[in-house]
Amino acid sequence: MNDVIQTILGHRSIRRFKNEPLTQEETDQIIRAAQAASTSSFLQAFSIIGVTDKSKKEEIAALAGNQNYVAENGFFAVFCADFSRHQTAASLHEQDIQEAVESTEGFMVAVIDAALAAQNAAIAAESMGLGICYIGGLRNNLKSVSSLLETPSHVLPLFGMAVGRPAEQHEQKPRLPQQMVYHENTYNLDSDELKKQLKNYDETILHYYRARSSGNKEITWTSQAASTLAHSKRLYLNAFTKEKGFLNGRP
Repeated sequence: MNDVIQTILGHRSIRRFKNEPLTQEETDQIIRAAQAASTSSFLQAFSIIGVTDKSKKEEIAALAGNQNYVAENGFFAVFCADFSRHQTAASLHEQDIQEAVESTEGFMVAVIDAALAAQNAAIAAESMGLGICYIGGLRNNLKSVSSLLETPSHVLPLFGMAVGRPAEQHEQKPRLPQQMVYHENTYNLDSDELKKQLKNYDETILHYYRARSSGNKEITWTSQAASTLAHSKRLYLNAFTKEKGFLNGRP
């Protein structure tokens, strides 16, 4: 197993960082790695906003659900779907790209580009001995986050990433068994087999949480997933996404 794969397989979310800012060289390397990610049709339809202002980080931390590690880290970045620069590029050639940009496909291209760039950034950071934590809580109050970061039309903040030198590391959470995620040639529809696999995985997760909480946390993966998905949340996002210039075109 090479060093890259070891880095990827060693991933875990870090939620306590040392009070040490990253160097300019470290942040530059992370951003360069992000930009090296694959991108649909070479559109590079994403942007990264590095939040270095302490008061802004604290505001974002509050908006994201009072997560301290959003404010206290070595570097905080917000990954955005971005077609703003493409509008300018198209204007240089008197092209109208509105329909493509505001289509479902356009939205997916920008979101996927941003996600690919972010994962490159995460792997780069972890290969440097740093820790990371994705912050989806930005979407709790995305309108306020967008206002704070002054993102224009066709730029939509998607999630944040806290990066820094780990102050503590927990045991890695066991992932789903590979046979539950990987399907060959066709999707496996064997419901009985899936239920057996889920039951076994529930036991694994139950032991993980018991060990981590000294027996005080009795949670299985299926119960956690069902509870999380039992109630819809962030229902304002569809309307706000359209306000920002996405998903207004044809399906």
